[in-house]
Amino acid sequence: MYLLPPAKPAPLAEVSPAAPRFHSLPFAIKNVALCFFLNFGSDLSFRERRYESCVGNGFGAETNCFFFMENFVCVQCGTQFAETVEPPAHCPICEDERQYVRHSGQQWTTLQRLQADRHNRIEDEAARLLGTGTEPEFAIGQRALLLQSPAGNLLWDCITFLDDQTTAEIQARGGIRAIAISHPHYYSAMVEWAERFDAQIFLHAADRKWVMRKNRRIEFWEGTTLSLWDDLSLINSGGHFEGGAVLHWPAGANGKGALLTGDIIQVVQDRRYVSFMRSYPNLIPLGPTAIERILQSIEPFGFEQIYGAWWKANVLADAKAAVTRSAERYLRWISH
Repeated sequence: MYLLPPAKPAPLAEVSPAAPRFHSLPFAIKNVALCFFLNFGSDLSFRERRYESCVGNGFGAETNCFFFMENFVCVQCGTQFAETVEPPAHCPICEDERQYVRHSGQQWTTLQRLQADRHNRIEDEAARLLGTGTEPEFAIGQRALLLQSPAGNLLWDCITFLDDQTTAEIQARGGIRAIAISHPHYYSAMVEWAERFDAQIFLHAADRKWVMRKNRRIEFWEGTTLSLWDDLSLINSGGHFEGGAVLHWPAGANGKGALLTGDIIQVVQDRRYVSFMRSYPNLIPLGPTAIERILQSIEPFGFEQIYGAWWKANVLADAKAAVTRSAERYLRWISH
């Protein structure tokens, strides 16, 4: 591992579980390194551990070692993990049947490396609904939605990349009171965002095991609904994941109501319809029981529009009827 920040971030493929990530340092060098990091900073967390006979120290006695701990990010799904010296051996989210490991093998990066060639596109999807997505596209490629509400802004779903420009744009619109996420594929760097904006995170308890970076800001909710402020409601619809959630925004669509769905309810290319799947990349369908559960969960809520997981993936009229006719079509075809 280097002592000074690299002149150029390493390509994604160069980060592998086999790469050594620490130095055993004599006392004098160790103090120089510590002074550098204290004065100039780094995005790497700095940890000092004491081991007996550190690897390669040449002294054979108890020696101080510096370890550079990083929050590694899965290149395929964009999930940020708890900080470690080495990249994790596996990504459980990608190894699950609903996702997949890259064909070239598991790869890792960090937020620092992503700074080299990416930025966030930030633009309105609708009045009081600000979209944020990374370009060039990273990982799954979803965009997040900042719902601007009188009692505080809610970030719906999340993305991995976060920089100072994004922070400034969102702070100019009132910041983030809380983050709510539809399902684990979009957990991404939620803790990074929550820490940056001093925000709470709402996740359904049924998906607790998929959290790869635990944090005090995460609140697990249970049951079928969670009431927030300004009449916003999280709805546990299941489907894609057991804890799959959608967000009801009654003030959306000029007071007719809107539903923010991620891909729990997936807006398809024919914007008159939506669809439902257990796995989209692996084409694993949902059964009738799961479809009925989704329909029942949203039945009490009125909505004219649906905002999906990607740019302009929205149903802008008659959205509740679109869900009903889409479910009828889906059930008809899987019954053949």
